[in-house]
Amino acid sequence: MGLGVLCLGLVLLGVLQSQAQDSTQNLIPAPSLLNVPLQPGFRTDQFRGRWYVVGLAGNAVQKEKEGRFTMYSTVYELRENNSYNVTSILVRDKGCQYWIRTFVPSSRAGQFTLGNIHNYPQVQSYHVQVATTDYNQFAMVFFQKTYENKQYFKITLYGRTKELSPELKERFVRFAKSLGLKDDNIIFSVPTDQCIDN
Repeated sequence: MGLGVLCLGLVLLGVLQSQAQDSTQNLIPAPSLLNVPLQPGFRTDQFRGRWYVVGLAGNAVQKEKEGRFTMYSTVYELRENNSYNVTSILVRDKGCQYWIRTFVPSSRAGQFTLGNIHNYPQVQSYHVQVATTDYNQFAMVFFQKTYENKQYFKITLYGRTKELSPELKERFVRFAKSLGLKDDNIIFSVPTDQCIDN
């Protein structure tokens, strides 16, 4: 009897440990930046301004768990040194949350790194790459970070307005899948008027 209880306890402990393990250990591998498109002739001055986050795709995104998310906006403010002050305005607990960071130009136009990365001790690297944009309607931006020795990547579908055409959304889905993501890794936002136009 005592041995049976001990075995049952060990089995339950194993189940709890496996459930508690971080689901990110099975992340889809991040592509090399060289395999991600880069907007030809990227123009920093035309990219600045407000963008609405219409879609997200990434190796840590799970549609099954997250479903749709509340739209948020991101403002790219161009500085004299061609870096951007980037402010994302999110709806959180019926209030507005501001997430501010700096994107510093990298070796190629349209590529950026996170400024003051030392302020984020768990982040070993952070890269941003504008894959494609027409500057006045949409943009698809690739983000890659190494956080606590795990490599995450996501693609953000930005719109200058809160709604984008079904064709642009489908183009976004095809792009995400070309980087190895599945349907479950792609979600679209629910438009809102709260916070995001501040």
